[in-house]
Amino acid sequence: MFQVRKPALVVTLILCASAPAGAADLDNILYAPELPNTVPVEIGSGWYLRGDVGYNVSFNGSASSYRVFDPFTLDYYDQPYNSSEFNSDFTYGLGAGYQFTDWFRAEAMFNAFGGDFSGTGVSAYPCLALPGGPDGTGCSRSGEADFTARGGMVNGYVDLGTYAGFTPYIGAGVGMTYVNYDNYVSKDTCINGIGDCAGATFGTQFHEGLGSWRFTYSLMAGIAYDITRNLKADLGYRFTDIASGDMYGYDSTAVSAGAKGTQSSDDGFTSQEIRFSLRYSLW
Repeated sequence: MFQVRKPALVVTLILCASAPAGAADLDNILYAPELPNTVPVEIGSGWYLRGDVGYNVSFNGSASSYRVFDPFTLDYYDQPYNSSEFNSDFTYGLGAGYQFTDWFRAEAMFNAFGGDFSGTGVSAYPCLALPGGPDGTGCSRSGEADFTARGGMVNGYVDLGTYAGFTPYIGAGVGMTYVNYDNYVSKDTCINGIGDCAGATFGTQFHEGLGSWRFTYSLMAGIAYDITRNLKADLGYRFTDIASGDMYGYDSTAVSAGAKGTQSSDDGFTSQEIRFSLRYSLW
């Protein structure tokens, strides 16, 4: 009486048989354990670059060592300056550093500045600008020279926390500075003593400038402001002390009479400087 359509029955049996297998596969997909998340690791994310410009609100230096050569006895005598003055204004710097923690960073800096020196003195010995005498007279001298200073510093800083984008800090640094003098240009004036200058006048004398490496240390304090995530503006104070060194040698007249070596040395410099910097973080 009933007729079963074989094709329909076959399809129904196949679907029923495959249903459990498909459900099992779906369960495996839905309940597979999660793979661990891969987090990228930043390497060297604390590096930064900086550029500085500064102004010396106070720059102090002196020169006390001045040796006079006596062509008659071939001896050298110390005749200190009566007055000496050093001046310097703008300074510059470039460097790179690393922020080790939120509280500590260190950097290497190249610094440069220039200045000038002027000095006067009186010697009880004759001016060598007049060869051979006049014996028994003295010599008043005055002159000036420009100089440049370039060097490297290693600095360390303690950042004292960030408040509304502002980060105060303190720091210190050590390094070496090469101070190089241009020729010292002097003018000698004969002074009557036992002898008589007899109206002697002298031309300008040129002393070869010398250069030397000096130990340098600095103390710093200031405050930085976050302009952006990567850029900071920094306003700071820096005290710097540069050790003493050679200034210049003898002029050609003294050298021809037998003088050798260094004629004058400075006592070093100290400066108090206001600096403005930009620091750019490389991350």
